[in-house]
Amino acid sequence: MANCPQCKGQLNYIEQYKQWYCYNCKKYFAPAQQAAPAQAQPVQQQPVQQQVPQQPATPSAIWTQNYYKIRKKVLTVWNKYWIEDQNKNILGFSKQKMFKLKEDIRIYTDEKMHTELFQIRQQEILDIWGTFAVIDSSTNTILGYIRRKALKSTFAWDEWQVLDAYKRPIGGIEEEKGRGLARKYMPGGGLIPEKMTLSLNGQPVAEINQAFKIIGDEWELKCMAVPNWFDRRVLLGGLLMMGMIERQRK
Repeated sequence: MANCPQCKGQLNYIEQYKQWYCYNCKKYFAPAQQAAPAQAQPVQQQPVQQQVPQQPATPSAIWTQNYYKIRKKVLTVWNKYWIEDQNKNILGFSKQKMFKLKEDIRIYTDEKMHTELFQIRQQEILDIWGTFAVIDSSTNTILGYIRRKALKSTFAWDEWQVLDAYKRPIGGIEEEKGRGLARKYMPGGGLIPEKMTLSLNGQPVAEINQAFKIIGDEWELKCMAVPNWFDRRVLLGGLLMMGMIERQRK
């Protein structure tokens, strides 16, 4: 195990990037960087850091919990969603604006919509190919991205890619293949609830389950092994996108 050249903590090697990652500093290091002596000049690292966005701060405890539910209000003109914890406490509220060329979804503490918690901003014009940035509202810091895999999600099973603040892939959200095909091609398949798995760095760490509902929409997020450095708002943003966008196509 190598040591971080800045904080001297242990580094973890991320195979898909061929780099070392420090969970304390929230930074990646090339193999040459982690092996350099402590007195080496840091000038060599600066060009890389200037090309990427600021790393998000460690998320608050509210966004490192192991269970969340997203619930849609029924019999309403607007798409209104609540984010709840395991004890049914309201953690956030969102109302999707209609007839927007690009999605710009804001999540607030409650229905009064006075205090904004985070945002979901669509990067492209067409949401079928959509990449959505999840942004902390208080600092305007990018927490990560959710990218829809258009071809698979349209013709097979739903699949989304999870990217870090640098737009580098770190995981994915994938529906069970058989269930996804049944939902798309069997008569009445649109009523089959979705079951999806979140993987980070190739390891399954969370489950996403949709409840069976004729009217309304509910999604459960169960984080079995999601690390605390990963802000759950990125996943909750993905769930809101699935509820607001994917379900409209079915």
